[in-house]
Amino acid sequence: MIVNIVAILAGLILLTGLLGVIPAFGKHFERMAKWLGGFQGIIGLVAIGIGIWTFDFGLTSIMLIIAGLVLAAGFLEAIPSVGKHIHKVGTWLGGFQTIIGLITLAVGIWGFL
Repeated sequence: MIVNIVAILAGLILLTGLLGVIPAFGKHFERMAKWLGGFQGIIGLVAIGIGIWTFDFGLTSIMLIIAGLVLAAGFLEAIPSVGKHIHKVGTWLGGFQTIIGLITLAVGIWGFL
């Protein structure tokens, strides 16, 4: 259950710019996502941790790790010797932020159904 909640939170943060176009609730979702954006790095690290902890080659685990890398790219740069390389991967994945956000949000919601 916590896996799905973290996936939904990560997906919302990654989709912050697009949530405003949703009719009726878009402004509220966007406001919530902007507030969650203040915790972007922490949620990214938690997503990576949970994704690795529950890793079973399933879509949820993989998407949590990928979304976590995008969200925590700034934090990961501080890791000695490998931080620069992980930061480059996170930055490169940031180019696919919308797609990653959509898939991560969908996987999180699908987990509750």
